[in-house]
Amino acid sequence: MKQVFIVLGMLVGMASAIFLPPFPQTDMSNGVIQAKIYLPDSTQGYYQGVRFDWSGVVASLTCNGHSYFGQWFEKYDPKLHDAISGPVEEFTPIGYEEAKPGDDFLKIGVGSLRKSADSPYRFATPYPLVNPGNWSVKKKADEVEFIHELTDAAGYSYLYRKTLKLLRRKSTLVLEHSLKNTGRKPIETTVYDHNFYVIDNQPTGPDFSVTFPFNLQTNEKARGLGTLFETRNNQVAYLRELTKGESTHCYLTGFGDTAKDYDIRIENRKTGAGVHITSDQPIAQLAFWSIATVVCPEPYVRIKAEPGKEFTWKITYDYYTFPQAASK
Repeated sequence: MKQVFIVLGMLVGMASAIFLPPFPQTDMSNGVIQAKIYLPDSTQGYYQGVRFDWSGVVASLTCNGHSYFGQWFEKYDPKLHDAISGPVEEFTPIGYEEAKPGDDFLKIGVGSLRKSADSPYRFATPYPLVNPGNWSVKKKADEVEFIHELTDAAGYSYLYRKTLKLLRRKSTLVLEHSLKNTGRKPIETTVYDHNFYVIDNQPTGPDFSVTFPFNLQTNEKARGLGTLFETRNNQVAYLRELTKGESTHCYLTGFGDTAKDYDIRIENRKTGAGVHITSDQPIAQLAFWSIATVVCPEPYVRIKAEPGKEFTWKITYDYYTFPQAASK
C-alpha cells in the first residue's frame, strides 16, 4: 500500500508538471535548501482562491535529500479554496458578522470580498473578490518579499509585508511578517499557518509523529480520535495509515500564553526527515487536521494593530534528519 501511494503521488506531480501552465513563480536557494515559490497574480496565478493569503505559496522545498511540500490534493482549480501548498496562512475574516448581504468584508492577504448571503462565514464559499489590492514582489537568490497594499477595502487599509528567507548555509526557512494599519479602523484578527506537510510523499500513518512541548488535551468527539489517531502525553500518534476519504480533525489545548509553547516537531521515522516549527508569538488556538496525503498542525496567532500602528511576527522552520527506523 505504501509503495502504491508513493507512486500515485509521483504520478500526480508528473501530471501537474505536464498539463499545468507556467504559473508566475521564482526559485530560491541558499545551497542547502532549494524551493520553488508561486507568485500572486489575479489572472495567471497558481492560487486565485479567496481563503488563503496569496503570498508565500511554496510549490516545493527540498533539503538534504528530502522533500517537504507538494500537491496533496487530487483536483486542481486556481479558484478552489484549498488548491494550495506549503506553509500557507489564512486570516480570520474581518467585518463579516456586521456586513449585510451585498456589503464587503476583509480577508488580509486576499482583499475585500462581498458577502453573498445572510449566513455564517464558510471558508469554502467562493465569495466575489471586489478589491484585490496591489501586490509587489522583491526577489533575491535566498529571499522573496511580498508586499500587499490595500486601501479602503471594506473600510480598512493596510500595508502587509511577508518575507520568505533562507538563512545563510543553514537548513532554516524563516517567515517574517508585518502588518501596518494605514486606515482609520483598528484591525483585530487571528492568522494560522496550515502547514501542508507532505514529507517525502509518505502516506499519513504510524511512521509520522507530531510533538509539542506540553501535554495535549482534546475533545472526546474529535474526528478520528481512538480510531485513526490518539494523543500520548505531548504527542499526536497515528494508529494506522489513513485511506482515501478519511481525515482527522480536532482542536488541541494544554499550551500556555508564551511563545515557548509554539514549538512543534513533525517527523517521519521511515525516511528520517523532520521539521521543527517555532515562533516569536504565543499560540492563540491550535487545530490539527490530516488526510491520507498530508499532515497539518495549525497554530493560530492573535493580531492587533491600531490605526497607524504595526504588528510583527515570525515563524521559523528548521529542517533536519535523524536515524531512520529499521525496516520491518
